[in-house]
Amino acid sequence: MIDFNGQPADLSVYEPTRRRVREFLASELARGSFKPWQVTWTTFDREFSRRAGAAGFIGMTWPREYGGQEASALERYVVVEEMLAAGAPCGAHWIADRQSGPQILKHGSERARREILPRIARGECAFGIGMSEPDSGSDLAAVRTRADKVDGGWVINGTKVWTTNAHQVDYLITLVRTAPAGERKHEGLTQMITPTNVRGITVRPILDLSGHHEFNEVHFEDYFVPDDMLVGEPGSGWAMVTAELAYERSGPDRYLSAWQLLAALVDRIGPQPDRHQSVQVGRLVAHAMALRRMSTVIAGMLDRGANPQVEAALVKHAGTGFEREIPEIARLLVERAGGSGDAAATRFDEALRQVTLTAPSFTLRGGTREILRGVIARGLGLR
Repeated sequence: MIDFNGQPADLSVYEPTRRRVREFLASELARGSFKPWQVTWTTFDREFSRRAGAAGFIGMTWPREYGGQEASALERYVVVEEMLAAGAPCGAHWIADRQSGPQILKHGSERARREILPRIARGECAFGIGMSEPDSGSDLAAVRTRADKVDGGWVINGTKVWTTNAHQVDYLITLVRTAPAGERKHEGLTQMITPTNVRGITVRPILDLSGHHEFNEVHFEDYFVPDDMLVGEPGSGWAMVTAELAYERSGPDRYLSAWQLLAALVDRIGPQPDRHQSVQVGRLVAHAMALRRMSTVIAGMLDRGANPQVEAALVKHAGTGFEREIPEIARLLVERAGGSGDAAATRFDEALRQVTLTAPSFTLRGGTREILRGVIARGLGLR
């Protein structure tokens, strides 16, 4: 049974934090460090991440000895929500803050915690995810990249693909096969911390249709990983990956990636929409608020230590589908709006171009819709 009838997390107690984030973002906008209509939260900007780290907005939930502030996961949720709503360029710290850092904190060695976590919290260390592989589609368990045990560590050989920002990050957490699959192919998988600036790793660009370089192919050849750079025990990789996906699939990034376009659409239509425009914009806003409630229910579950994999899959499926609707509806509504050339029209055009380019990826990252439907069906006992 999937139950979203529980109370959503009470975020009102974190209003002082929300005001502090808004003040930080207002100062960033005033100095011209980013233009929200022209970027997305995946935009990689190391300088912005360093300033966000200095302001205390990265690694918030971690122990102070590792650079954190021992804040609650709900307080961090407020920070993330504000960053996304403002269109801030969080790409240089996003993966490290959301999932790689927490994995290292929970399952990494003491060396990894002390060397890496404080740098992440300062906004000085970027991570990528080395999961997907050629010819595997969405079947993550079909990993063929292999790590063989040697004295003092492991040697990796294999290839990852669609690895976001691998050409810019400092580390990947790479999923590899350390033992043959047993009765279930999910067995024998392990996660490892792999620096990108050492011998044995080659990163090749994959350009999108606009010529933008974000995706990469990553090739490992006789790449050595010390024993203390494993995340968890050998063979525990699949359990950690599935737990990690609950964070990746249920956060506000699953309904706010196109928020700048929705805000620009409202400004572009103006204060006197016709009936059709009112209905369509009202429907989009209502969907966004429903998704926010679902997301905050899960945030509360995660804060209590639960592992709501099925609920998170449902939020991701509904949220990214909603986000892909926004540019299509926006384009049709603005054809009815008339007028052009003012500041609102310019912002709308920039936001529409940006979201139209990135929208196809919304339903792929974090699991395709087909994979998510399978997770949901199992949760409902339908397969």
